[in-house]
Amino acid sequence: MYFRKKSSGGRVYLQIVASRREGDRVRQQVIATLGRWDELEASGQLERLLRSGARLTAKALVVGAARQDAAVAVRRIGPALVFERLWQESGCRAVIEELAGGRKHGFALERAVFLTVLHRLMGGGSDRAAARWREDHRIAGVEGLELHHLYRAMAWLGEALPGGEQDGEQDGRTPFAPRCTKDLVEERLFARRRDLFSRLDLVFMDTTSLYFEGAGGETLGRHGYSKDHRPDLRQLILAVVLDGEGRPVCSEIWPGNTADVGGLVPVIERFRRRFSIGPIGQVCIVADRGMISAETIAGLEARELLYLLGVRERSDKLVRERVLADQAPFVPLVIDKRGKEIDYGAKAVELAGRRYIVCRNQQQAEKDAADRTAIVAALERQLGRGDKALVGNSGYRRFLKTLGKDRFAVDPAKVEDDARFDGIFVLRTNTDLDPLQAMLRYKQLWTVEATFRTAKTLFATRPIFHKRDQTIRGHVFCSFLALVLKTELESRIEALGREGSWTEILADLNSLTETEIDQDGKRFLLRSAPRPAASLALKAAGVAPPPTVRPAQAC
Repeated sequence: MYFRKKSSGGRVYLQIVASRREGDRVRQQVIATLGRWDELEASGQLERLLRSGARLTAKALVVGAARQDAAVAVRRIGPALVFERLWQESGCRAVIEELAGGRKHGFALERAVFLTVLHRLMGGGSDRAAARWREDHRIAGVEGLELHHLYRAMAWLGEALPGGEQDGEQDGRTPFAPRCTKDLVEERLFARRRDLFSRLDLVFMDTTSLYFEGAGGETLGRHGYSKDHRPDLRQLILAVVLDGEGRPVCSEIWPGNTADVGGLVPVIERFRRRFSIGPIGQVCIVADRGMISAETIAGLEARELLYLLGVRERSDKLVRERVLADQAPFVPLVIDKRGKEIDYGAKAVELAGRRYIVCRNQQQAEKDAADRTAIVAALERQLGRGDKALVGNSGYRRFLKTLGKDRFAVDPAKVEDDARFDGIFVLRTNTDLDPLQAMLRYKQLWTVEATFRTAKTLFATRPIFHKRDQTIRGHVFCSFLALVLKTELESRIEALGREGSWTEILADLNSLTETEIDQDGKRFLLRSAPRPAASLALKAAGVAPPPTVRPAQAC
């Protein structure tokens, strides 16, 4: 069947005609006369009819166009559809445009930043890789951007603000970094979502290390303890501060040889100044055991800051020998987690003017005991065969004792002592929270850390070849902005009462494409059908996908 225009009485009508063979002859049969051609075209009925049919035949049109050597181009549209909307509604676009508006950059700086952030969300890599990556995506306003524009945008984000502490622009700088444009972005983003009910009485802090392929700038790239297991390369330390709801508030960058414990006090002091937190007892810092030291705690208490910090219960002698020996009963609490009941307990222990919260997870205690039993049984079997190589395994070695030269045996006393730590974690705090409240607040840090771990791909910004501190700071800050958008999307999905796999969301958004075809001298865009995770992301962001078929000039 096909369409045919039929002239009659000085007018042109549109018909659907079918051809059929009768013997040696081909006859045409009119299936339907749709109406006058001029009226159908003027009213848009013809276009709507074609779109409706194209939804059923889009694949056939694309295949047909390809077979006819028509010009075919495919662009991914899913990532920009979702994250452009979040970029706008989170305030990122407006804030960057406001800050960039006071200077003539000669290119669309906000678009350069968005391109880098979007690239970081969808896979990450260098700015050079982002410039190539955009060629396969339909992103509004990035057509005129070149690689050097991305470099300049990164430098703008990371450049130090003018002036010194006397005029306020550098007030609150840390020993590790000056105040930069990126700090203004963070502060204005927080101000946009802050209201009378927004509080920063609870903040979480976590860190990671990022190594360089190059020199690592003038001051940032330093050798230090590598969480990436690359001590041979220079690195920097990235700290991210999140509020009590797990939303990113700000980020800090330290030289790579800075210990976590050395960064906590300066960052929190600067944090309090930047976000107008009162001077006494109005913020509680929650951090893991990597942040704790006598110097850090003294600094926090001198500033009258509240803290809730994890303790190394095995290596801290006071905790190991006296806190854990406390015989007071635990206060029980049962928490439902994914349909399973988890039995917790907590109690406060005060020694030498210090307040500790001892917490216990009964199910974890049972798992620890079962794991230890399995390790000891395996160790005894191996030692029975004279396998001394196991002594080099730290998991085995902690249960061994030496009987003589090259002779070892399982030490029952060490096995019994290890059982004291089953399911136990210990906190140190200067708050007056009751034990269960303190434990629940610290448990929120685990959720934040889980978020941080799943977001590590956002911070996988390597290779970092930038040679200047300011471009490095801007490059890494784009990962922070990517985390802001990721958290926003996940919170909207949660508000729908749904759950979504981040990996599946990215994959399905990448699969949402538009194919441009040249059909009979006219160009059309044919959209693919969104997969389930992409549909969920679109709904959460409040974005409707474009029509299945539309004229190319409408994009």
